[in-house]
Order: sequence, then C-alpha cells, then structure tokens
Amino acid sequence: MKGKVYKSTGSWYTVKTEKGTFYECRIKGKFRIRGIKSTNPVAVGDNVEFELETVGDETVGVISDIEERKNYIIRKSVNLSKQTHIIAVNLDQVFLMVTLNNPKTYTIFIDRFLATAEAYDIPVVLLFNKIDTYSQEELAEIKYLASLYRSIGYTCIGISALTGTHIEEVKELMKDKISLFAGHSGVGKSTLVNALEPTLKLKTAEISDQHMQGQHTTTFAEMYDLSFGARIIDTPGIKGFGVVDMEKEEIGDYFPEFFELKSECKFNNCLHIDEPHCAVKRALDEDKVSWSRYKSYVQMVSGEESAYRVDEHQAKRL
Repeated sequence: MKGKVYKSTGSWYTVKTEKGTFYECRIKGKFRIRGIKSTNPVAVGDNVEFELETVGDETVGVISDIEERKNYIIRKSVNLSKQTHIIAVNLDQVFLMVTLNNPKTYTIFIDRFLATAEAYDIPVVLLFNKIDTYSQEELAEIKYLASLYRSIGYTCIGISALTGTHIEEVKELMKDKISLFAGHSGVGKSTLVNALEPTLKLKTAEISDQHMQGQHTTTFAEMYDLSFGARIIDTPGIKGFGVVDMEKEEIGDYFPEFFELKSECKFNNCLHIDEPHCAVKRALDEDKVSWSRYKSYVQMVSGEESAYRVDEHQAKRL
C-alpha cells in the first residue's frame, strides 16, 4: 500500500492512504543502516510504501520503502551535535513565523533558515506575528525588517493570529499546497493554525514570564488537512538552526542578493570576506547590502558552532 506520512513520533508514524484511511506504522530496521544519518529516517510529508500486519487485535503497518523526496528542511538536531533532524519533506512552501519579542527572533536564525530553504528550492513566506501587541517604535522595526527581506525577494506579511489580521491573505497563499509552519516556540504557530481552521483546536500556551520564551505545545510534527483545500505541517518550536551539508564556497549562492553580485567579483570563487575587488563588500560599503545579512553569512562561512543556537549571551555579540 502507498500513503503519506501525516505524523511522526520518532518510533511510530501515522500514514494516510490514497483512499483516505489512516494507519499507525513503524519502520523496518534496515532504514537505520541505510546511511540515513538523520535522527528521523522517515519524516512528515514522506510518501511511503507499507504492508499491513496483525499484532494481537490490532492492524498496523510496516513501512518498507520511502519514495524519492523533492525537497526537505533539515537542521542540526541539537547544539554541537553531528546528527541531523529532517523537519519535513515534499513541501510547496514554508511560512517562517517571526516575532520581535515574546520571544525574540534574531536575524541570524531567519537567515540560516532562509539559506537552507534556498538550498532546496523551497519558497519561504515571512509572517511577522503579534503585530497587535507592538508599540509604534516596535512596528517601525517590523516594517524595517519586512522591507529588508522584501527587497531580497521574500514575501512578508504582518499578521495577528489572535485578532485575525491578514489571515485571509495567508489562506489564499496556502490553497492547494502543502505548507510548513516553522519558528521558535511561542511565536504563535498553533494559534495561527487554530485561526485558519478553528475546528482543529490545537493546544497553545502562554509565554514564560521568567525567560520570555515559548513553551513547547506541539510535541511532534504533524500534517493537517484544512477545509479550504490546503495542508499544513505544524512543527515543534525550533531553538537553534544549524545548517547542514553546505560547503562554504556555496553558501553565498543561497543569499540571493549576494548571488546576484557574484559575477561582478574579481574571483569567481570569491568568499566575500578577504578577497580584493569583491562586489558584495563594495555593496556593503554602499549600504546596498544589509549588514545583518552579511554578519549571518560570515558566521555560516566560518562555521561558528556557537551560532547554531542563539541565546542571550550570543545575541549581545550580534
């Protein structure tokens, strides 16, 4: 039988068949020795083949094969870990949710996520959530960030999952597509899903007052079919985002504004750091390229392990 993985708990997978029937499935041991180094050899969004077997009074599935993936979002699984974690696969687009505070989303996190999505040709829409809670000064900062990323080519929308501001605009972008919702814990992913489809009633939680950080309400990645012809994948909050399998020579290609200037550099293998006659550094000096984006790029090229997880101490350095 064939089906699509709708939920992954790490050991069991909920698979929906082409006829719409759901089965709880496990995987054969061979997946663990096939050379897949990720912590989850099967991910939400995977198209799989499975066989049914009876265990006691229950009928369960055994996944025997995974179809080739068209793309995926992958990151280092934990700080300093050599293992990787595949967040979701076979995506049409990603909505990266950003909040100015409660919790703070730093540009280094945004830029790492965007570069990974660029590497796998996955369109990203930036959703600046909680705009109903910001002061005029904070809204100005949001507008600045949105302007920055729009100038690069990314769609940016200011939303309020709580009040419904611009939710219809998000719905239109989602129709007939599989979308991943990603971001830190507490940015409002589950609240947004509930606003899009109130009948789902996903669990949400208040921000921790002590640390101003979100609390995990989504424990496992899970896909949902929505009434307006869309599918979404809700994911656990991401604290840090370590990029995977990127050679330093290619990282600049995943920053679109750098890639556009690449042909103007004196050296075709220019890293845009110490080389003379570099078009990116010239654009930087002329304020045509964002300093925050350049800092993110330099950190990625230098492979700073500390940048995989942005904490308060590191934020001060940035």
